[in-house]
Amino acid sequence: MRRINCWEIKKCGREPGGEEVRALGVCPAAADASADGINGGINGGRICWAVAGTFCGGKVQGTFAQKEVVCVACDFFKRVKDEEGVINFQFLKPGQTYHRPER
Repeated sequence: MRRINCWEIKKCGREPGGEEVRALGVCPAAADASADGINGGINGGRICWAVAGTFCGGKVQGTFAQKEVVCVACDFFKRVKDEEGVINFQFLKPGQTYHRPER
């Protein structure tokens, strides 16, 4: 089964060649070659929550620690988690660490 990337679901137009690239630039998730293949996606397309500076919700987002609440509630995050299953799902990119911010 072909895996769907975030820009295909969100229809943001910020993937390479997308409708919004000229005005807003390519989304870091679509350009992050270090994440290519993770959760079966192209670049960071299926681990967008772990890519800093994505353009979700019409505005630039920060690091995963800053956008965690929004991302784990996102339908796309839940879809990838379900499709990959408990054993195969990658929450972070290799070598990436997560530190919950102080509250």
